Amino acid sequence: MIVLHYTGMPDGQGALDRLRSPDAKVSCHYLVDEDGTIYRLVDEDKRAWHAGKSRWRGMTDVNSASVGIEIVNPGHEFGYREFPDEQIASLIPLVADIKERHGIGRGNVVGHSDVAPARKEDPGELFPWHALAKRRLALPSPTRDLIDPYWTDAGFLLALERFGYDVTDEKKAVIAFQRRFRPDLIDGVIDGECRAKLLALLLPRPQ
Repeated sequence: MIVLHYTGMPDGQGALDRLRSPDAKVSCHYLVDEDGTIYRLVDEDKRAWHAGKSRWRGMTDVNSASVGIEIVNPGHEFGYREFPDEQIASLIPLVADIKERHGIGRGNVVGHSDVAPARKEDPGELFPWHALAKRRLALPSPTRDLIDPYWTDAGFLLALERFGYDVTDEKKAVIAFQRRFRPDLIDGVIDGECRAKLLALLLPRPQ
């Protein structure tokens, strides 16, 4: 899988220094700076320590099965902002290349908050998933012919787990789903739109 992160630090140089420091005990395969510069930090056939305690579609050792890409952005703690066009223009071919070479399905191109909903918010609601989705590099947020299946909340959480999320922290799992697929309203409340989007993502089956 491919896991996208934001750096969550005040500036790119600080993030680069930390990711290259043995003392930090954190690493990633690639760092994409705001000007579009790509730094290759760890070979793809080596484990990088980027995902932490995480889970996706039954995989609990995400670091062993993923390429981690850190995207320079101060994050929610230091002044979260939109990702520059130059940055996304560099990220898209990088994701496309990794995805093709490793045969990664769109459903396994995820954000850190998708694989660790109880702990993480990145790359966040401002990340342009639609730019990846329209190039078939990530799953799109369903918008057409939505049908509310009227699941109970427990039914929704069961479906969310089937889709791939860790639902141990139920509200944070819902928030992570909303952050990714319904970023205009992130309230942790399971409503008809959330149910309808999840149904559309599950049919005919997860990709």
